[in-house]
Amino acid sequence: MTNSYPPNVQEADDYYLDITAEVCPLTFVRTKLLIERMVPGETALVLLRGAEPLANVPRAIVGQGHELLGLQPFDSFGEDVHQLRFRKAGVTNPSA
Repeated sequence: MTNSYPPNVQEADDYYLDITAEVCPLTFVRTKLLIERMVPGETALVLLRGAEPLANVPRAIVGQGHELLGLQPFDSFGEDVHQLRFRKAGVTNPSA
C-alpha cells in the first residue's frame, strides 16, 4: 500500500492505492487492508484495472457501508484503468 501519488494524480484524498497489477481476489484484499488503516471520514483513491475488479471492488466497498464518491475511467494510466474514490463509513452510534 502506498500513500505516494504518481505525478499525474491529484493529491485530493487521504490515501492512494494502485491495484492495477493485482488480480481478484487480491484486489479487494489490498483495498480492505487500506480500509482497516483508515479512520472514519477519510477518503481514498484506488486505481484498478480489468472487468472483475471494476465490478467487485466497488460492490464490496458499498456492501461494507462505505460511501462511493466516484468511479470513472482514468485514461492517463493506460487502457482499462479506472479510478475509484470512496469515504470510509463512520461509527453511527459508538455507545451501542
